Amino acid sequence: MPTTKWTIKRVLKTVWIIAGLLFTCWLFYSYQAKNVDPALLAGNKTLTAEQTDDYYLFTPLQPFTDVLIFYPGAMVETKAYVPLCNKLATKNIQVYLIKMPWRLASKGYNKPKELNLLTDSSKKYILAGHSQGAKMAAQFVYENPGLIDRLVLIGTTHPRDISLTEATIPILKIYGSNDGVADEKTIIANKSKLPSNTILVKIDGANHSQFGYYGFQLGDDKAGISREQQLQLTVNSIMDFLNSGH
Repeated sequence: MPTTKWTIKRVLKTVWIIAGLLFTCWLFYSYQAKNVDPALLAGNKTLTAEQTDDYYLFTPLQPFTDVLIFYPGAMVETKAYVPLCNKLATKNIQVYLIKMPWRLASKGYNKPKELNLLTDSSKKYILAGHSQGAKMAAQFVYENPGLIDRLVLIGTTHPRDISLTEATIPILKIYGSNDGVADEKTIIANKSKLPSNTILVKIDGANHSQFGYYGFQLGDDKAGISREQQLQLTVNSIMDFLNSGH
């Protein structure tokens, strides 16, 4: 009898281990970049594109003032945000898409300082991020007042554990009506952690996963618009924010 119980426990343990490994593999596959046009990683007549161990960089050929630094969502392959960052760069903005250690912004959110990306006083620095990337962008602004000129939070319920109510910089928060990960109810509930003049933009039909070009994220809802539409509406919202007097 004891032998039978030991065998059952061993079988159950093995099943759990295999299930865990399969789930991890599924997550890794789902969060891989998908359908990113290779041409976006090459330069063209309006911008240059380069890649280092720390970031993708898109630089306009025309003189520019705005520099945007983007933090990816947790576990998402960095390249999944190339379409968004490239599109913003075509608007005459230099864009750094940061590669995070182990794909976790929580491990690399201080990279802009470590890489000396914020040292040109003639530039205006915009910090942006999606999901956990947005959470850590808010954390960076909280810990480094005065270094960032504008903050863009995309698809996140944060800040939740900190308060940015004393922040004096303009802040934009973009969220989707169909986002099952960063739901509208929680976003509105945490609005009190942001300055009263924060701009909130809801994209109807947008979900969590389509803010990047990767697979369907666990817990998310189905989008009511295409990924291309969501990308364009996100870019439009960011540009309206940057071009406003806010």
